[in-house]
Amino acid sequence: MTEAAPPLHPPRAERRPTRREHHGDLVLDDYEWLRAKDDPAVRAHLEAENAHTAALTSHLDILEELVFEEIRRRTKESDLSVPVREGGWWYYRRTIEGAQYGIRARVAAADTGDRAADWTPPALPEDGSAPEGEQVLLDGNAEAAGHEYFGLGSFDVSPDGWLLLWAVDTEGDERYLLRFRDLETGETLPDEVAGTAGGAFFDPSGRHAFYTTVDAAWRPDTVWRHELGSTGEDAVVLREDDERYWVGAGLTRSRRYIVVELGSKITSEVHLIDAAEPTGDPAVVWPRREGVEYDVEHAVLDGRDRLLIVHNEAAEDFELAMVDAEAPRGARTVLVPHERGRRIESVEAFAGHLALEYRREALPRVAVARIPDSGSAPAFEELRFEEELFSAGLGANPEWDAPSLRLGYGSFTTPSSVLSLDLATGERTVLKTQPVLGGYDPARYTQRRVWARADDGTRIPISLVYRDDLVGAGDGAPERPTPVHLYGYGSYETSIDPGFSIPRLSLLERGVVFAVAHVRGGGELGRHWYEQGKTGAKRNTFTDFAACARHLVDTGWTAPDRLVAEGGSAGGLLVGAVANLAPELFSGILAVVPFVDPLTSILDPELPLTVIEWDEWGNPLADPEIYALMKSYSPYENVADRAYPPILAVTSLNDTRVLYVEPAKWVARLREHGAPALLRCDMAAGHGGVSGRYDSWRKRAFEIAWILDRLGLHAGG
Repeated sequence: MTEAAPPLHPPRAERRPTRREHHGDLVLDDYEWLRAKDDPAVRAHLEAENAHTAALTSHLDILEELVFEEIRRRTKESDLSVPVREGGWWYYRRTIEGAQYGIRARVAAADTGDRAADWTPPALPEDGSAPEGEQVLLDGNAEAAGHEYFGLGSFDVSPDGWLLLWAVDTEGDERYLLRFRDLETGETLPDEVAGTAGGAFFDPSGRHAFYTTVDAAWRPDTVWRHELGSTGEDAVVLREDDERYWVGAGLTRSRRYIVVELGSKITSEVHLIDAAEPTGDPAVVWPRREGVEYDVEHAVLDGRDRLLIVHNEAAEDFELAMVDAEAPRGARTVLVPHERGRRIESVEAFAGHLALEYRREALPRVAVARIPDSGSAPAFEELRFEEELFSAGLGANPEWDAPSLRLGYGSFTTPSSVLSLDLATGERTVLKTQPVLGGYDPARYTQRRVWARADDGTRIPISLVYRDDLVGAGDGAPERPTPVHLYGYGSYETSIDPGFSIPRLSLLERGVVFAVAHVRGGGELGRHWYEQGKTGAKRNTFTDFAACARHLVDTGWTAPDRLVAEGGSAGGLLVGAVANLAPELFSGILAVVPFVDPLTSILDPELPLTVIEWDEWGNPLADPEIYALMKSYSPYENVADRAYPPILAVTSLNDTRVLYVEPAKWVARLREHGAPALLRCDMAAGHGGVSGRYDSWRKRAFEIAWILDRLGLHAGG
């Protein structure tokens, strides 16, 4: 007779009360001590949580391996991106079967005088092997050797094509070591800058590199200029002392200006430096005004330097204006007026054309206009696509005078595609569609949109994608409830747009309906959609998600025992809050790097990024009403004796955006109240999780296996 296995007892975090008092409210937090990342007791607790999760999910090992192999078999492992021309080179990335990271490389471009031929991307080997004449610029596998984590934060080639800068993070904390290489000799230069943020770039001369660094709260606060070969201190270009603002820098496509941007969640300020004099002082375009956001793009119209400005001054969903570059605070010409429900997001300028990105009817769109010869306004024409749900946007277009425009396109059923738009004829060419091996047929799947009704009567869009045979003809629901995987985010005006996913096929093929709840706090339906789900209106985000879940149950799409919720980062706050609000609706909740202890974090201005976040959530330090509101929806603060569904929280030890301590505390408190909660902490990763592609596939395979198990599909079908 086989002896029964001993019961698997979950780790119990020791209670060490920490006192917190604000606005007369005293809180004793038993698990705040878990914030001490370097405390051996904390590390031991996280390792124990990992061991416990591994033990309780060991029955999913075969399914996890099966899903991982499905992802791998459907992916073209040795592949090349579509080359992008910049200067005298075609730049591309390629992957090699079995290698975790990509290779960045280039081949020489031709200049025969035939623009159509010279701007046609070279045909690269179908098997993903190195093309003839390839020059490898950076091999991520060589860079990652000896490290558990590898992240690339900056990558730029000087305009003359012979200097490379790149910046690497080997911890997952998004702090990068910036280095330089002579591409003619292959020599790595002695110049090094430690502790940079991402996004470093060369000025047009190639003699200077611009980069940013962060302050003690991990806020990008300073733009620097480094002169190559110099052993002296780098020059401060601009430092921002207001803790609500971050800084960033870039170069206009025309290479006319270096742009230094400052922004809080609700206010912008842009400074320009004449790129011909990169050591000059930055000049402000529009001085900051509380609540006014704007972006600047350089264009040439009527032979004069103009600034195109997308702004929200008296224009909730933004408008596009033009000003003289020499007098940016002078007269404005409105090129695209404000229109409620059409949220203008950006404008891109080229030698002869403009491209406008915006969203309308909860979908991202692109319009193109030829720059007129006379003083008339450019006439934008929207690019049309046939699918009901889709995502369209600009691709890589680094050159000012290119004869074609790169676009990206995809949907829930159409794999991501790279398109080329001929700017002279308007003809579109598909340069590449993401390969999906194994006989994928988009005709076997349907995507559609349904609408839920929120508690206050607002209609909330839900996007669905599923296998055709699950639902009969027409617009109805399935004959019987189906397994549904419901995803949500709902913060920062971020939209969850239609997009293809190879890992998701492992759910769809097993009869799962994938659904996205486009809740308030996101940006799908314009700025007002965002405003109705932030600060004092934040509870709408959570009640919207619950309303979407109820709609899917009430209309027959699913049942509570066949419905799993997922959200990551601020979406983890969403599903964590809903776990307290409506736990009866779900058979499982997956929370990835979840922001589940928001009040503790937003109360502490010494923590990374807290002060920047006050415009998003409110300032509970100064405002007792915001304090009370955040306490009322904080997942951690509101854990109670209720029947929770199984919860899996996934986090990373080196995450600097949502610290690992938040889900660690949350799981400890959930378990204290009898909830079936698991924690998995990647001990060598950051906010985006593990870095290698095979490691990330395996991580997602584990999460998908857990979702399938909670949907009753643990046998794989």
